[in-house]
Amino acid sequence: MILHRIAATVALLLSLAAPAAAQGTLNMLCAPQADWCEAIAAGFQRETGIRVNMARKSAGEILAQIRAESANPRTDVWFGASAETHISAGDLLQPYTSPNMAQLQAWARRAHEASGGRCVGVSSGAIGIAYNTEVMARRNLPIPRSWEELAGPAYRGEVQLPNPNSSGTAYTIIAGLVQLWDEDRAFEYLKRLNANVNAYTRSGAAPMQAVARGETALAASFNMETASMANAGFPIEMVYPSEGTSYEVACLSIIRGARNLAQARRFVDWYLTPAAMDIGVAANQFHVPAHPGAAPHPRIPDLTRIRLIDYDFAKYGDPEVRRRILARWDREIGSLPR
Repeated sequence: MILHRIAATVALLLSLAAPAAAQGTLNMLCAPQADWCEAIAAGFQRETGIRVNMARKSAGEILAQIRAESANPRTDVWFGASAETHISAGDLLQPYTSPNMAQLQAWARRAHEASGGRCVGVSSGAIGIAYNTEVMARRNLPIPRSWEELAGPAYRGEVQLPNPNSSGTAYTIIAGLVQLWDEDRAFEYLKRLNANVNAYTRSGAAPMQAVARGETALAASFNMETASMANAGFPIEMVYPSEGTSYEVACLSIIRGARNLAQARRFVDWYLTPAAMDIGVAANQFHVPAHPGAAPHPRIPDLTRIRLIDYDFAKYGDPEVRRRILARWDREIGSLPR
C-alpha cells in the first residue's frame, strides 16, 4: 500500500512538473494588440514550458520580414492578420492541418482551404466607422452612416486611416471597397475621401486609438478593436456603412523552414482550443473566436447583424493582385496632398 502511494505521488509530481520540463523555443510574430500577443505567449509558455520569443508588428511588416528571411527563416509562427495577407505569403508558409481544426467555425476552415492548408482562421471581425462621441458633439458633427457620407465636406481633416503598405486593416478596407463597387469606383472614392484624411498611420489600430483619445474625430477600423477601447472606458462608438462593409478572418500559420517545427505545430494545436481563445477576452480583446466552445461575452460583436460583403480571400490574397492594388494606392492616393 505504501509503495502504491509513493508511486502515485511521484506520478502526480511528474505530471505537474511536465510543463516546466518541456524543452524548446518558439519564435512568434504577432499582429494583434500587444497585450493580447503577450498574454497568448505567456499562456502557451506556462502550459508547455516552451519559451516563446514574441515580437508584435503590423501585418505588412510581418509579411515583409517573412519574405526577407525566406532563405533563412527566423520565425516559426505567425499569429493574426487577415487570411488574404497570409495567402499572399504563398509557399513561404508550411501547410499544416491540426487535429483540432475540425471543431472550428466554417469560416475558419474555409480560410484553411483557401490557403492550401497554409493557415487556419482563429478569429473574425468587421470594418466599421469609429467615432469619438465627445469630439463629435463638441464639433457639432453628424454621425456618418455610409462610406459616401464619410467622404463629405463636413469631415474635412477629421478622419484618420491606416496605410495599406504596412497595415493589413487598410488593405482589408480597400479590397472591400473594390469588391463592394469595382476598382475604378473604389479608387475614385478614396481620392475624394483623401481630402478628409489627416494622417495615414503605420498600424491598423493607430487610427482607432487616436479616436479613443480624442486626437481625431473619425476612423475606419475593426469592430473588435473599438469594443476593446469602449470597454476600457473611452468615449468611442461605431457604425457600419449602409452600403456594406468588409470583414476579416484572422489567421495563424507556420513558416516554411521553421527551426522549431514541432513546437510550432504544438502551438497551433494549443491555440485551436476554447481555453486558449478565451485569453483574448481576458486581455480585453473582443474578436469573434473561431471555436464555438469559447466563452461568450457581450462585447464580442455579432457579425450576423452587420451587412457584410462576400469577401473573396483567395483573390485578394493573391500576391499579384495585392501588389497591383498597393502600387495603385501609392500612385493615386499616397502621393496626394492633404
